[in-house]
Amino acid sequence: MGSSGSAAASSRPIGVFDSGVGGLTVLRALGAEMPRERFVYLGDTARLPYGTKSPETVIRYAVQAADALIERGVKALIVACNTASSVALPAMRERYRDMTVIGVVEPGAEAAVAASRSGHIAVIGTEATVRGGAYQRAITQRRPQAQVRALACQMFVALAEEGWTSGPVARAAAEQYLAPLFGPATPGVGESAADTLVLACTHFPVLQAVIRSVVGPRVVIVDSAATTARAAHSALSERGLLGGEDAARMPDRMRFLATDGVARFAAIGGRFLARSIDARDVELVDL
Repeated sequence: MGSSGSAAASSRPIGVFDSGVGGLTVLRALGAEMPRERFVYLGDTARLPYGTKSPETVIRYAVQAADALIERGVKALIVACNTASSVALPAMRERYRDMTVIGVVEPGAEAAVAASRSGHIAVIGTEATVRGGAYQRAITQRRPQAQVRALACQMFVALAEEGWTSGPVARAAAEQYLAPLFGPATPGVGESAADTLVLACTHFPVLQAVIRSVVGPRVVIVDSAATTARAAHSALSERGLLGGEDAARMPDRMRFLATDGVARFAAIGGRFLARSIDARDVELVDL
């Protein structure tokens, strides 16, 4: 590719998609990591959650979402959905061979392996992410002796979307889910309790404070959003696709697409993006 072609490619936006609004935590991290980039975010809100769907359905939905972003001229795809990353990433990389396609699983697994002192790692996510075993495989490929315990925490998704990220309800849910993994009274665990916890769902970072209050200060909490942002930066740099213009102040730096409920997307999404979203700036699309 000539210099003019490379420059044109680097000026295109990065595509990011999730089944809903949770992936906005990844978008936030991407924006902070790469201030010279523009982004198009697609939330497949009409068909969420992906976490309870069959693998075949998740792959179909993920490919349709990616196609919609590619039609808008993106230069890379960030799969900001743990379920889609767990289930659909191989199919997507096969379909989009010339495109940089990055999921959240591999960066999260690498960070967990690097952080864990004992090799005892806990993973919490949706039913499909846990059932699919992608994190477990990615961690043990990097550290064969690692002991990985994975647990589906589906209620955390609802709490995050309702904004119930603190208080007695959130605390009770966290204790119910996490005590078997980290509680001192867990029979037979003792020193083998996990020292690292992977938040394998993009909704979970907004619950990090209450999760921390349950697991204690010594457990390393890995949020795959930040590690995914760093992986994307590195991959785009290697391909010469990093943007050369400071886009941080551009009014259209982040475009939003949703397949249903633009008002709800804007209202709830602001919690995950940590800034307000105007519903008038969310485009309704049909996949």
